[in-house]
Amino acid sequence: MTTIQSWPQANQRYLMAALEVVRARLEASSELPAAQNALREAAQALPAPAALETLVQAFGLSPFEREVLLLCAGPELDASFARLLQKDPLRPFPSFGLALATLSEAHWSALSPAGPLRRWRLVELSGNHLTQGALRLDERILHYLTGTDYLDERLWGYLQATPPPATLVASHQALAERIGAAWLEQNPPPVVQLYGAEAADRQAIAAQAALELGLRLLRLPVELLPSSPADLEGLQRLLEREGVLGGCVYLLEAEGEQPTLLRRFVEGLGSSVLTSTREPPPPLERPTLRLEVRPPTPAEQLELWRQRLGESEAAALASQFNLGARAIQDLLSQKPPPRDLWQACRLQARPRLEDLAQRIEASATWGDLVLPAHEQRLLQELAAQVRQRSRVYEHWGFARKGQRGLGISALFTGPSGTGKTLAAEVLAAELGLDLYRIDLAQVASKYIGETEKNLRRVFDAAESGGAILLFDEADALFGKRSEVKDSHDRYANLEVSYLLQRMEQYRGLAILTTNLKESLDSAFLRRIRFVVQFPHPDPAQRSEIWRRIFPPETPLEPLDYSLLARLSVTGGNIRNIALYAAFLAAEEGVAVGMRHLKRAAQVEYGKLERPLTEAEIGGWG
Repeated sequence: MTTIQSWPQANQRYLMAALEVVRARLEASSELPAAQNALREAAQALPAPAALETLVQAFGLSPFEREVLLLCAGPELDASFARLLQKDPLRPFPSFGLALATLSEAHWSALSPAGPLRRWRLVELSGNHLTQGALRLDERILHYLTGTDYLDERLWGYLQATPPPATLVASHQALAERIGAAWLEQNPPPVVQLYGAEAADRQAIAAQAALELGLRLLRLPVELLPSSPADLEGLQRLLEREGVLGGCVYLLEAEGEQPTLLRRFVEGLGSSVLTSTREPPPPLERPTLRLEVRPPTPAEQLELWRQRLGESEAAALASQFNLGARAIQDLLSQKPPPRDLWQACRLQARPRLEDLAQRIEASATWGDLVLPAHEQRLLQELAAQVRQRSRVYEHWGFARKGQRGLGISALFTGPSGTGKTLAAEVLAAELGLDLYRIDLAQVASKYIGETEKNLRRVFDAAESGGAILLFDEADALFGKRSEVKDSHDRYANLEVSYLLQRMEQYRGLAILTTNLKESLDSAFLRRIRFVVQFPHPDPAQRSEIWRRIFPPETPLEPLDYSLLARLSVTGGNIRNIALYAAFLAAEEGVAVGMRHLKRAAQVEYGKLERPLTEAEIGGWG
């Protein structure tokens, strides 16, 4: 006997031979032994198991349930089979009653909704009568039996194919191998919970793990799941069935706040499944493998940049930005010039941070900042440390000595209006980075654990773009830590510790501001690398601020800066006075003069609830 080499041809032959066995049973024909012998010959000619037998084994069908499938497939595949059923004018269709009366090894449990035929929706029952209602083979199952493989059309709106990545960095490849090993070694396979900042990297790791196991990865966004329990259960059954038929594993993606829905769906899903979340995922009752997906290591990021860029450009980008592998590859594929590439890297974190903090457009320069020489030098050294971070940490080996304390943090302390925010703008403009302001008074929550959660979201969102984080009102969270008297005190201390830890790990620059340095815990101050004092400006500094406050385009009358410097106010107040005076002059259509500034000073002092003395404005005219 010649073996048919083509599996589709052999599978078709086997399927038709199996149908002939069922036909012989329906007709109670003497040809049954010959049909059974033909089926055995067709089985021997198969180069791989027939689709029918693969399905029988996968869903645990009994011999009777197997023949029920064939009974339903017969009219769809063979017109003569359909004519045979039509001899009964009352029931010219397959039914459970017909199957129980004619097929071998019949058993009543095959009719149960919990039995595999109905649980996995292999057949569909119409009508109100269990035994006399018409049975129809599910279309996806019919095509599968004939050797035609495709994704069930009822899942098209839910699932997205995810091709494996061309390459993975070594640290991500190690995670993919851990997933594969866990699925091979454990039965049933554990739910793999991937979490971390970059969704694209989580997808790549999951796709690579599936590829190495010979499986196909399909993504399912959790927000697409139906809310109805019945619809949810129906979708679970279809996904499990498709996982068996199509060799699929599923990646459930929940980027938003949907932990309850995600947990409920995964607990009821029997297929191999991974979850992908930005935050640590909720615990499950099923066996799990929880893996944090971190960005590629600094060395891996540098190597990715080197594939397209020169050494100096690659080193600059790798030292400042903490991007995922897919993000770097996507940016490089666009082939922008290095200057545009830097800006593109800045944009990576913006969508995540825009809802968490206020972005400040930084255009100020060192010339706009008036501070004592010591403070000016401290700020310049701070900028230098941000620029040289990669060289000292990576190339000079400090990072290998330990990760603690590698974050660059600063505390700006001084009265309101002395230039703390302006200094942050100067640093952002100097370094070419985004600046985001976070109000700690708003981040700090009265609810236990919420402050830590809010801070984590900010740091995670900022990590990739290397943004400068400006935390205003630091004393709202970092005041003198009280003795632990109740659970709220204990959690408040944990929140402080958490922020200090994240600041020490953050690859960007974190700046905190306060008007009340004396209210801060000394233990906290020891963990801040730079403490910069912003004093109330003296007369010489105020005079210099007045000289620099007006843009070059502003028309000015001759101004007496020594008289203006008598106003004992901060740089912020000086800016308010200058701006108010400019509007007064613009309305008159003349240049800004001392009289405009006098009126503006009176308004500003009124806001401050301070008297404007003759000693301050005497001689202004």
